[in-house]
Amino acid sequence: MRPIYQNTVIHIDVTNACWLKCTNCTRHVGHHRKPYFMDLDYVKKAIESLQEFPGRIGLMGGDPTLHPKFDKICNMFSEMIPRRQRELWTSGFNWTKQKNLIFETFDDDRITYNDHSTPGGKHTPLLVSIEEVVEDKELMWKLIDNCWIQEQWSASITPKGAFFCEVAASLDYLFDGPGGYDLTKDWWKKTPEDFSDQVERYCKNCSGALPMAGESDGQGGRE
Repeated sequence: MRPIYQNTVIHIDVTNACWLKCTNCTRHVGHHRKPYFMDLDYVKKAIESLQEFPGRIGLMGGDPTLHPKFDKICNMFSEMIPRRQRELWTSGFNWTKQKNLIFETFDDDRITYNDHSTPGGKHTPLLVSIEEVVEDKELMWKLIDNCWIQEQWSASITPKGAFFCEVAASLDYLFDGPGGYDLTKDWWKKTPEDFSDQVERYCKNCSGALPMAGESDGQGGRE
């Protein structure tokens, strides 16, 4: 596994609400009892905790444009984060309504618009417990240590704290876990040895590390 500080981006997941229900969503959209919307004080605290992080800082969901205070969050990103460090991920729900604000806040090449209307971007299943299907525990931990999600994607901040992996962050919320790390200004400097407690807690109940084919209905879970 890589240290958190080697992430190219760390996400601030301001909501897990989304208008889509994509197969194997990393935020487990469609499985939550109730979506959350991060309060502005916590958004500010999250940004402040990343002030010295050398990579990019992502505004992420769910779909962040569904946050009722999306405009204020964009203002905070503009005031607190250098422009080239800001990134946005959206599934496009409020694109027409928020387009001007989005382009005022983010550069074109720092905006990921993905309405999941094509078969691309398939995700592997994530709600299979690797501990239950891999009998050889030495192999299980070897697979976890080489998980492609942790190697390629992002650490995340939710209203429950900071997490070494975006899927771990979502699993904690989905299964009412104990929460993540406090938002100190050095939390993102953790090495694999430092975040081994989260690995032990979440990775055994995830299947991201299993070599399974990606799945997608090609229409974002639209019925």
